[in-house]
Amino acid sequence: MTAHHLQGSLFDQADELRLGPLDGLRRTTLGAGAWIDALPGWLAGSDALFEHLAAEVPWHAERRAMYDNVVDVPRLLAFYGADEPLPHPVLEEARRTLSAHYADELGEPFVTAGLCHYRDGRDSVAWHGDRTGRGARADTMVAILSVGSPRDLLLRPAGGGAAVRRPLGHGDLIVMGGSCQRTWEHCVPKSTRAAGPRISVQFRPRGVR
Repeated sequence: MTAHHLQGSLFDQADELRLGPLDGLRRTTLGAGAWIDALPGWLAGSDALFEHLAAEVPWHAERRAMYDNVVDVPRLLAFYGADEPLPHPVLEEARRTLSAHYADELGEPFVTAGLCHYRDGRDSVAWHGDRTGRGARADTMVAILSVGSPRDLLLRPAGGGAAVRRPLGHGDLIVMGGSCQRTWEHCVPKSTRAAGPRISVQFRPRGVR
């Protein structure tokens, strides 16, 4: 696997991996019952986590049928089920902290973690909602912690419309909630700009994919 080196920031190169308080979360109402919460730089020292995950996670590439062809999925993937230990203790702490913070609103804990490794600007994920399972018919939440170089996450109403853009990297947190997975779509588009590698960690409740 080709090594992709991270160009970090001084803040991310702090000696200690440390989660900040969640009282800085800011909610944006998207419409149709959907919302996002955002907190830039929730994880200090996130460069160290990026390097650990890039080296230690058992990443795999997938191929998927598209029309008459089978094509490579343009990113590397990993998944940790409800009973599997996460690949770094700070991710366990992040999941516990988010579960406690959203306990009243969500009504259940975050239990799984899906990881995506965007190696450069050619890696991407197309417009979609997390509608495999309960997200197709009920309100839920997906919390995303991003480490590495920022990449844009775009959100738009399902079926098209004006997009909301959020650059995510360097320990940033975003939570998509309410009807977001049913009534909105999100993507990480390809970038023609020089883009460093990014890893996103998506925490989900049971039965949401």
